[in-house]
Amino acid sequence: MTLEFIGMIQPRQQSEILPASGPSIDLGYLRAGAQAHEAYADADGGFDRMLVGWYSNGPDGLQIANYAAAHTKHVGFLVAHRPGFQAPTNAARSFATLDQLSGGRAAIHVISGGDDVDQRRDGDHLGKDERYARTDEYVDVLKQVWTGTGPVTHKGRYYQIEGASPDVRTVQQPRIPIYFGGASDAAIVVAGKHADVYALWGETHAQVREIIARVRASAAQHGRTVRFSLSFRPILAETEEAAWKKAEHILAEVKRLKGQAPLGPVTNAPQNAGSQRLLAAAAQGDRPEGRLYTAIAAATGARGNTTALVGTPEQVAEAFLEYHALGVTTFLIRGFDPLEDALEYGRSLLPITRRLVAERSAGAAIAAE
Repeated sequence: MTLEFIGMIQPRQQSEILPASGPSIDLGYLRAGAQAHEAYADADGGFDRMLVGWYSNGPDGLQIANYAAAHTKHVGFLVAHRPGFQAPTNAARSFATLDQLSGGRAAIHVISGGDDVDQRRDGDHLGKDERYARTDEYVDVLKQVWTGTGPVTHKGRYYQIEGASPDVRTVQQPRIPIYFGGASDAAIVVAGKHADVYALWGETHAQVREIIARVRASAAQHGRTVRFSLSFRPILAETEEAAWKKAEHILAEVKRLKGQAPLGPVTNAPQNAGSQRLLAAAAQGDRPEGRLYTAIAAATGARGNTTALVGTPEQVAEAFLEYHALGVTTFLIRGFDPLEDALEYGRSLLPITRRLVAERSAGAAIAAE
């Protein structure tokens, strides 16, 4: 199976242990973050892509990606995008433009939105299931525009398009890759129809097996196959003991700074199914299995990707290998010290994981002869 690593760039320094300060865009930090992921992108051990997140109080992700693309050459981009705030035809041209300007390095991460309060900040008042119904139609239009050979017309519940131009082509053919997030029943239906890569947050082995089976069953109804992505916050050190001490220190900082996290203080139970699944894993204990560490997810209300894998680079790479055996081929990782951790992952964790996967694949090939 293939193996892909995705990091994350941000327009300024911030994390659960590093409160944001200064303007919303720090060009020096953004550039340094992109180049940290680029540092190993053309080597066997490097990052394949960088996620650009979506925040209702943040700068435009496509423009962030375009700036980062101008300062990198190899690493790709995964730009989070919420349907409903931009016409799908306009979004199709915007992403195709990024693909052109970056030389074929664009991908879209479709996120329908799991928090009513946050959606309303940008004027969206649809309920969750309706948001997924709109996403289904929205992605239909994206794909029609990206692959169309003539004017595109679409008549649906949410969008009525007449003669949209497909002239702004993508470099990647037949179109750019579609990553998809969402763990509710309504989300699984849309994922099966549209996702090239289905993304979930870091969960237990049993949870991963369960949701992979559900997505595969949904995709099979459309004669499709889907790849799977898992998100973690790796916490590394030279020894296992030091890594767990580091994890406990990060947890203490998260608790001390509670309320200053990037997404703000936890005020109620999460609405989105992904966060609920993380809290279900955390309910099994701070260390429910192996290297999985859920205490930080519990402390933050699982707002975003907050589960960790803890250990030496070799130990965390072995944990990745276990998830890879379950069918996970993409790992979306970022640290609590985003810039320094990205460099460390590129130096140690990623090349070790790639080596282990290659060795196992070679062994399986020999055994099959």
